[in-house]
Amino acid sequence: MHCTAMGNISVVSEFILLGLSADAQVQAALCVIFLVIYGLTLAGNSVILLAVMADAHLRSPMYFFLGHLSFVDLSYSSVSVPKMLENLISKKKTIPVKGCLAQAFFVFAIGGTEALLLAVMAYDRYAAICRPLLYRQIMGSWFCEGLVWGSWGLAILNSLINTLLAANLDFCDYGTIHNYNCEIPSLFPLSCSDVSTNATVLLWSFVVHASGTFLLVLASYGCIFSTILSMRSTAGRSKAFSTCSSHLTIVILYFGSAGLRYTMPTSGSPMEIIFSLQYSVITPMLNPLIYSLKNKEVTTAIRKMLGKCWRHFE
Repeated sequence: MHCTAMGNISVVSEFILLGLSADAQVQAALCVIFLVIYGLTLAGNSVILLAVMADAHLRSPMYFFLGHLSFVDLSYSSVSVPKMLENLISKKKTIPVKGCLAQAFFVFAIGGTEALLLAVMAYDRYAAICRPLLYRQIMGSWFCEGLVWGSWGLAILNSLINTLLAANLDFCDYGTIHNYNCEIPSLFPLSCSDVSTNATVLLWSFVVHASGTFLLVLASYGCIFSTILSMRSTAGRSKAFSTCSSHLTIVILYFGSAGLRYTMPTSGSPMEIIFSLQYSVITPMLNPLIYSLKNKEVTTAIRKMLGKCWRHFE
C-alpha cells in the first residue's frame, strides 16, 4: 500500500480489498462459484435483452422496461464481479483510490437506476391493471423513454454528488476495505477528514431516493391489489397476479437488501457483505430466471430465438 506524506499524516494512494475470505482454498472455491454466477448473469440478461429486441410480440412498455432492466443488471454485475474475481486469484488485493471512487460511483449510479426502473415498472403495472382503457395513452413511447432516461439522469446526479464529496476526503493511516468492492459508505471509516457532511448527504440522498421509489411502488401495488380483489372473474384475478408476481419478487429482493445495507452502520460485518452480494451480484442473476419462469410470453420468445439460432448453426 503506497502512502504519500502530507504534513503529519500519510495519505494512501490505494486501498486493500479484504474480499470474502483470507483462506486460499476458500478463495479458489469462491472464484469458481462467482465465475459461474457471473456467466449466468451475462447469459441470462443478454438472452432477455435480445429476445425483447427481436420478438415483435414483446413491444409493450412492460417489456421495453424489462429490456432496460436487463441492461442495467448486466452493467451492475460487471462493475463489481470482475474485480472481485481478480482479487480472489491474486495475491495483491489492492485498488487505486481513484479506481475505488470510480467503482463506488458506478455502483451507486447503476443501483439507483435499478431502483427507479423498478418503481417505473410498478407504475406501468398500475396503468395496465387499474387504467386498462387509457393504458396506451398513458404509457406512450415518448413517455416511456423519458422515464428510462430520467431514471438514469437522477441516479447519476445523485451518485455524482456523493462521489465528488468523497473525492475531497483525505484517506490516511490505513486503507483496508472490509468488503469485496468499493461502496461510498465503506470509504468513510478510511478517512482522516471530517465525514459528517458526507454521511449526512448520503443518508438524505438515500432516504429521498429510496423513499420516493418505494412509495411509488407501494402506492402502485396498493391500487393494483385493490383492483384485483374487486374483480369478479377468478381467471382475471389470476392473470393480473401473474403479471405482477415476477416484478414484486424482484422488488422485495432488491429493496430489502439495499435498504438494509445503506441504513446500517459501516463496520465490516459479514451481514454488510451478504446484503451487498444480494443486490449487486445475486439479484442480477435471478432477475432473468424469475421473469423467464413466471412469464409465458418471455419464455416463448426465448425459445423461438434460441430455436432460430440452433437452426442457423445446423
